Formats: sequence, C-alpha cells, structure tokens
Amino acid sequence: MRLGFLGSAAFAVPALRALAASGADIPAVYCQKPRPAGRGQAIRRCPVHIAAEQLGIAVRTPTRLRTDPAAQEGFAALDLDAAVVAAYGLILPAEMLAAPRQGCLNIHASLLPRWRGAAPIQAAILAGDRESGVTIMQMDAGLDTGAMLLQGRMAIPPRMGAAGLHDALALMGARLILQALDEHPSPVPQPKTGVSYAHKLTREDGRIDWTRDAALLDRQVRALNPWPGTFTIGGAETLKVLAAEPGTGSGEPGRVLDERLTVACGSGALRLLRVQRPGRAPLDAEAFLRGHALAPGTLLG
Repeated sequence: MRLGFLGSAAFAVPALRALAASGADIPAVYCQKPRPAGRGQAIRRCPVHIAAEQLGIAVRTPTRLRTDPAAQEGFAALDLDAAVVAAYGLILPAEMLAAPRQGCLNIHASLLPRWRGAAPIQAAILAGDRESGVTIMQMDAGLDTGAMLLQGRMAIPPRMGAAGLHDALALMGARLILQALDEHPSPVPQPKTGVSYAHKLTREDGRIDWTRDAALLDRQVRALNPWPGTFTIGGAETLKVLAAEPGTGSGEPGRVLDERLTVACGSGALRLLRVQRPGRAPLDAEAFLRGHALAPGTLLG
C-alpha cells in the first residue's frame, strides 16, 4: 500500500515506525518545519522529522497548506492509496483530504466524540477521566468530526500523568492504524451526544491557583507536565512544580504549612514533590529545601 504520513510530535513516531516496518510504501513524510528551541534557540527538527530521516524517508515541511496550491499539488502527485495523520499541527484543506484514493485517516488520542481538539490527553487527566483511548477516524473538513473506524480503550491508573498516558496511547495508535489499514472497517458516524473539546494549551494554563481544590490541582500537575508545565510564584521568582500529591492540613490558600512543602489549597492541601527554580536543575523537595529556604508560613501566589 502506498501511504503518505503527516505528523510532527512524538505521539506520531510509533505509528510511523510501525507502518514502515509493515512494508508500506511511504514516498514522503510531512511534518512541521525545524524551529528555534531551547535556551540557545538552536534550530531543531521535530520528532517525526528525525524518525523519518532515520528510516530513509523523504521529508517535506511546508509552512502552510490551505493557501499553498503548490503544496497541495505536490501531495496529490504522490498518487497515494491513503494518508495517515497523527499530531501533525496543520489543517489539511479539502483538496488534500480528497487526494488519496482511500482518504486520510487520523490517529486521535481520545475516545471520540469526547475530547476533540488539540490537547485530549491533558484534558482527560484534568477532568479526572477513568478511561481514555485512541480513535482511528476518517478525516473530514470538521474539527475531529469524521466517522470512526476503530477505537481502543484503556483504564487510566489513578496516579498516571500526561507523559505516561501519552506513551501508552501512542503505542495503541500504532497498533490500531495497522489494523484499520488491514481490515478496512466500515466507518461509523460519531454520536451527537457526549461531545467535548480540549482547547490548545498555553503557558498560563499551568499557573497554579491555590484557591482551588487540592484534588483538582493534583490533576493539573499530572496533566500539564512536561508541557506546558505547572508553576507558582515563590517570593520573587517562578517555581516550576514538576510533581505533587495530595497532602494533609488546611490554611490560607497558598500558605506553606510545614517543612515538607505542603501547601494549603482552597480545599485540602497539596504536597510538592519535585520543583525547579529558574535556570536550575529539577530537585526533589528535600534536596530543594536544603539549598533554598521556603519556610512554613511563606505565601505562594
């Protein structure tokens, strides 16, 4: 089978590797162009770009698609049986959706129609969902509204964070896309009820509001690490919160309650387990407190 692959983020890499290992003919991989990243703003390729080069597959990195007829024509010229899309980051115009003979199949990290949109993994953990999964969807012009071909389900363990769920669903997606391409299941329209949306995350989504419930803040830390990360203001500097768990105690929201970095919330308390100061290495709470005083009574904001 002659396949195109469109993906950028690490979530898509297991699927690309699985398709290549299956013997599929992949004439080109599309991903977002290399961008400056990190402190030095060095130009970095995305994870799919790196994987495609390791597999010896040609890489294309158009900046836009909907207003670029040349990119659309180049995609059509590949003469594809189907295209697989996973965590790509660009919207495909109708011309590209219709170009492959069997259309474009999307690997989406949720049980559609729940959590359509950009950040379904984080949204599931933030909401306290007990179950997640992957949907293989026949793409249409809407936002994750296409007919469903396959779904895989998994329970979300109580303390699982976004990184763990991401990795589990990425492997599930790789398995399911192979199954969908092999079995050609009949498309099933998505239910009209139970629709929810996972908005694109920004850094500000990671700011901890200590007036909220401790259980919700615990989910926020697990959902938003490693990206965009959660943070609070301690004294005059930003303190990244990399890991936490519900604690015991009560008090004014944001007040440090003890020498174990337990912080009072609007309801309950949250114990900070791993933190990071600007420009410094991440530290467990015990090591952090040995070198940086954050005494009981300190108010975090």
